[in-house]
This record gives sequence, C-alpha cells and structure tokens, in this order.
Amino acid sequence: MAADASAQTRRMLVLCPFPTGVAAAQRLKFEQYYDDWRRHGWTIDVAPYMDMDLWRVLFEPGHLATKIYGAIKGTLRRLRDLTRLRRYDLVYCHMYVTPLGTSALERLTRRLARRLIVDVEDNVLVGQSGVKNPNPVVRMLKGRGKAKYLIRRADHVITSSPALNETCRAMNEKGASTYISSSVDTDRFIPANSYSNDQTITIGWTGTFSTRPFLNLLRPVFEELARRRQFRLRVIGNFDYELPGVELDVVQWSADREVEDLQAIDIGVYPLSVDGWVTGKSGLKAIQYMAFGLPCVATDVGTTPMIIRDGENGLLVRTNDEWLAALERLIDDPQLRRRLGEQARRDAVENYSTKAVAEDYRRVIERVMADS
Repeated sequence: MAADASAQTRRMLVLCPFPTGVAAAQRLKFEQYYDDWRRHGWTIDVAPYMDMDLWRVLFEPGHLATKIYGAIKGTLRRLRDLTRLRRYDLVYCHMYVTPLGTSALERLTRRLARRLIVDVEDNVLVGQSGVKNPNPVVRMLKGRGKAKYLIRRADHVITSSPALNETCRAMNEKGASTYISSSVDTDRFIPANSYSNDQTITIGWTGTFSTRPFLNLLRPVFEELARRRQFRLRVIGNFDYELPGVELDVVQWSADREVEDLQAIDIGVYPLSVDGWVTGKSGLKAIQYMAFGLPCVATDVGTTPMIIRDGENGLLVRTNDEWLAALERLIDDPQLRRRLGEQARRDAVENYSTKAVAEDYRRVIERVMADS
C-alpha cells in the first residue's frame, strides 16, 4: 500500500526508555517497523531516555555516579523533547516518559501531544515479584502511577497480551486498546538445526537480568536432569550465571551474534511463574525459539497457550516433574524435536513474523490519525 500525498509530511516522535537496538521490549516490537512506517509516509524521530553509557550499567550493582549522571542527562533530554512535541502529528510513547519521579512529565506530554499512542510491555500495572533493580536509589525514586495515567489518557494503547489488553481497554477513557504480538524477522531468524543426537544436546534460554528469576525456577529441574541425561545448558543474557553440576555455556548477548547464538540451541525453555504479572507477558521467548525451528518447553500460563499448542508445535508444562519428563523426551527423541520444531517454524512465519504483524501497527496508527 503506497502512502497518499497528504501523508508525506506526517511526523512521529518516539519516546522510549532504551537506546535503539538493545532492549528486546523495543527491538522485537515497534523498532522493527520504523522502515515500514517511513514507507507509508512518516518521518520518524526517536528519542531514548537512556544513553548507552547508562544502559551498559543499568542492571549491574554499583556504578551509582554513572546512573545518577545518566538519569540527569535523560531527564534534561526529556525536557528538551517537551519543547518540540507540538511539531509532531503523533507521539508514540513506550511505557513512560521518564522512569523516575512523579507523573508530571507524562501529564505535560499528554497536554502537548496532538495525538498519543502508548505502548505497554508486560503487566506494568502489577509489578514483577522477585525482581529488584540493584540500585536502591532507583528503587526508591522510581515513579508510580505513570503508566496508569498514560494508559488512561492515551488516544490508543498497544499492549503485549490479551489479558493486559482487556485491563487497558477498561482503563482507557476512549476504550481504545489493541493487543499486538511481539514479532521477529523470520528472514533473519532462520533454522539451522539438524535435529540429530550426534552431539551433546543444548538446552537454551535467552533473557536479561529482569527475567533471570524465571530461569532460576528451573535450577532443580536442570540439576536432576544432569543426573539422568547428558546435555549442555546455554544461557544467553546480560549477566553471569552459575549452576554447579550442570554443563553450562554462558553467553553475553550481542546483536552481532544473536542469530548464531540462538541457532546453536536444540531445545528452548520458557519458564514462567504463575501470577498476575505473567499474564501481561507477550511470549516473546517462545516466538524466538519457534522462528529458529526449535521445540519449546514452556510454562502453561498467560499468553503461552495461545502461542504453543501442546504436542503440536511445542510442549506445555506446569510442575517440575512435567518439566523433567518433557526435557527427557526431547533429548531422547530427535524426530519429536524435528516434528515440533518444523511446525513451530511454520506458525512463526504465518503468525509472528514482521510481515504478518506490520499491518496491525499501521491499522492502529491510521485509526488514531483518523479519529483525532
């Protein structure tokens, strides 16, 4: 669909927490569609709150001076952004305007923005149990109510799960909220697995500091599995990890090696806790594994059963015994891995590729432009 002449001068400002290309919550959601939006007549300016200096130490303990300096710079950038909001036809805000303090800047943004789309990731209304920012000052100052205000006042809300979408639709003054799945570039995320037992099977997990508690749920499972089967556990993240008694391969995530590192996995795992926060998760890890044609074992909770059909394109489990049985089956049976993985790949291309999801974003944007 070509952009019409009137769309050629439309301008969008993206307000987001993280630098471009580093955080999965942005990188595998809306960031992938900038070029598509440009092709449909938009000029896009991206305004991250954090710079790379702050991002590099964000989830590490210490570095207090760097974090304070980074927060000051980020806030000053946001104040500058406020002065130019009226120049844009649309402001696309991910999560919040600033992470700290009151909702004052969110309120100013709503007042100054001609049109406002708010993109929320995970269940921001509940909060994640067991996860704390390692900086106590950040924990103390982190603003509350920012996301609630933006969800209530936005012209439209984009959410990461059907459950979160229902909540946001009820909160939004216009009842305007749309669930858009996380997505991956299936032309880049391509299978390379031989589905063979000729070498040690690698079970893999990918995530960040904030999702490490979910990986920890499987520690007793991996310890017992190591007593029964030979396997390697690959952890791709931004933290160090230790698990005595288990052959471990810890890989620091990098954009340059992302595809290669995930292609080295034979089985993907997606453990989750069973609580209200998890109902807001998008199932991104499962979608990543599926794109690579990998069988995924996932906790049967939240959005996951919408993505994974047990026994068809992956395996759903609840208890540690079920986790153990599922992983043993997949380690022992390469043909089962092939059958599940090949169907997972087909589903990823059809339902969760950037080609499949691009129109969902365009539809929301055009609706906001037409209604406002």
